[in-house]
Order: sequence, then structure tokens, then C-alpha cells
Amino acid sequence: MTAPSQKKPTHKAPKAKKKNLYRKSKYYRQSKKKIVMAAMGILALIFLMLLIFIVRSCSAGNDKETSGQASMEDKSVSMIENDSDGGSVKTALPSEPMSLTVSVVGDCTLGTDETFDYSTSLNAYYDNYGKDYFLENVKSIFQADDLTIANMEGTLTESTQREDKTFAFKAPPAYAQILSSGSVEAVNMANNHSHDYGDQSFSDTLTALDGDGIVHFGYDETAVMEIKGIKVGLVGIYELNDHLERTRQLKDNIAKVKNEGANIVIVIFHWGNEKETVPDDNQMTLGRLAIDEGADLVCGHHPHVLQGIEEYKGKNIVYSLGNFCFGGNSGPSDMDTMIFQQTFTVTKDGVQADNVTEIIPCSISSEYGYNDYKPTPAEGEEAERILQKIQERSSWIPSASQES
Repeated sequence: MTAPSQKKPTHKAPKAKKKNLYRKSKYYRQSKKKIVMAAMGILALIFLMLLIFIVRSCSAGNDKETSGQASMEDKSVSMIENDSDGGSVKTALPSEPMSLTVSVVGDCTLGTDETFDYSTSLNAYYDNYGKDYFLENVKSIFQADDLTIANMEGTLTESTQREDKTFAFKAPPAYAQILSSGSVEAVNMANNHSHDYGDQSFSDTLTALDGDGIVHFGYDETAVMEIKGIKVGLVGIYELNDHLERTRQLKDNIAKVKNEGANIVIVIFHWGNEKETVPDDNQMTLGRLAIDEGADLVCGHHPHVLQGIEEYKGKNIVYSLGNFCFGGNSGPSDMDTMIFQQTFTVTKDGVQADNVTEIIPCSISSEYGYNDYKPTPAEGEEAERILQKIQERSSWIPSASQES
């Protein structure tokens, strides 16, 4: 390789000198400063975007943990179209099977009538033992499920405007904590004691429930709760005065929650006749209609005693759950009750027809012979006796084919 000529360096030297002079000029310094500032701005913007992403991710994670909902981030979601009253809606369904256990109980009268003896009333027990006392024997059951639903029969109010009726129940708004501390998440309000102290008492009750994070539904108010990524629609119907005239309301409210994306629809009725152990024609007609319209489970109360369970088109109608945490009577003749549980499996094809149920026989009291307002699971021979009672009363229900 030929060595470079000695003249080339002397030729380039002036250019190099010119370049160094440029680097020392104010134009060079200004250009360099602009480049550095631009680079720092880009880096700051990238850092800010990264920080926002991290904060939002943490916030979303915390929200899911607080609400008790399982994360669905790693699961794909399928969509299925449902027709309701001519409309087409899209309901999200999990691509992997998801199970959801629901517990339903009967009448919870968390208060007393002002004419009752205070010393034996539910209110006296609250004053002596506090909010945690009443549901402590069933709390572990309710904590283990995914959703617990009760019938809130009575008012939580300070109103003194008592309705002119034989029995009217009320308690201070703080008694809503009985439900929340006992792991009850939702209550039906459609019953014959929800307005015992007028419309104001009804409004006060809803406010008290809201304050403790308890979902309420009934009459024309429906609710859709998202639990573990599954949407559960809740409908409450008060049948006692209007009977089959509630048909339109029933159909409309089921359609409403389905349009709001409910994967599972549960309908709660306040219906039937007090002390009757067999459902009447109105109960059977409305209960079966609810299934026909898309309900996955139907439960009822008001008779204050247990009635049977009918399996209709592969789905359950629990005609009467009886009383539960019941301040309406300090010494009822029949203290048998139950917790009805059903575990639903939901897949991309919808609710599966596996019908996994469990009946937990209970007494409304932990004491024999009087009501201490503390529902307690039955054991041994007592549990067997209550289960046999439910089975016997279920056999008394005419089948749908016999009715048609």
C-alpha cells in the first residue's frame, strides 16, 4: 500500500482548524444546547408516559382486589348475542369455565314493632350485643360463597310516621351493619313491610343500605352485579296485592337485566299465603313464567314457613325460604329455615345445566323454645328432620305437566 502524500495533511489542516473554530462559535453552542434540550424533553415524555401506565395498572389492580372480583386480564372474552323484546345485545362470556356460588335466605326483619316488649325484641339484643351478634353463626357460610341475597323486610329509619297497619317494623339506620358485617351483599326490597313508615322510611332504608355498600333491588329497581367477571342480574317482585298482574313487570325486568349483560338472572318473589306449606296457583304460574323468560333461579318468601322446591326445565323454584334473621316474632311456633345455595358454571356457551345445589337446614334461633334472632345451622337429627320436611313439601307441588 502506497504511503499517503505529505501534502494531504497540510492541505487538511486549515479545514480542521476551521472545524475547531466552528465548535467554539456561539452557533455551535446554541445548536448543541437545543439538541440536548430536545433529547431531555423526549426522555421526560417517555418517563411520564411510563409513570402514568404504572399508576393506572396499580389502580386497576387495587379496584379489583377491593371489589373481590377475580382478574380477567389473562382470559379472552367471547361475545354472544341475546334477543330481548326484539333487541339484540351482546353479553360477555368467559372462554374458560367459571363457577359462582350464590346463597339465598328468607325474611330478615332487622327491627321491631313499637308495640312489642322491648326486653325481648331484636333491638334489645342489638343494644346488648352489637351488630356482629346476629349472623355470626352463618357468617362463615356467607363468606365462603360469592354472593349472599336476603329479603330486607322492614325499614331502617328515624321516621315516626307509622302506617296504619297491624305490624310495622323499623330500626335505626345503623342496623344495616348487621347485613354488611355478616357478609350479605344484596337484599330484595319488594315486600309488604318496606314502607311501614311511609315513603320516607323506604328512602331512608335505601340510603342506609347504600352507606354500607349493600346492593338493593325490587319493584322496578333491578341490579346487575359483576362477580368474578360474571354479571348477575337481580329482579325482585312483590306479588301479594296484584298477583298475576305482576306478569308485565316480571317480563320487563328480566329483559332489562339481560339487556344490561346479565349472564345469570335471579328472580326473588315476595308471594304466597302465610303459614301455607304448599304454593298457590299464582306462585306456580309466576315462578314458571320467570324461568320461561330467562331466569336461572327463582326464590320466594312471605309464608313464614318452608315450602317445597320445584325443578322446572332444569332450573329451581324455591317457593318459600321461610324466616331467617327475623325480628317479627320473639316466639314463633315454627323456627325451621334454610340457606339455599346454588353453584352456577358459566362458559362461552352460557350457564351450564349442571344444577349443583346445597340445602343448609337452619333454625332462626340458636336457642330452643324462643327466638334469640341468631340463625344457626342445624345438626344431626334436627338437620335431617328439616331436610325431610323440605323433601316432603317438594313432593306436594303439582308438576307443570299436571297443571297444563
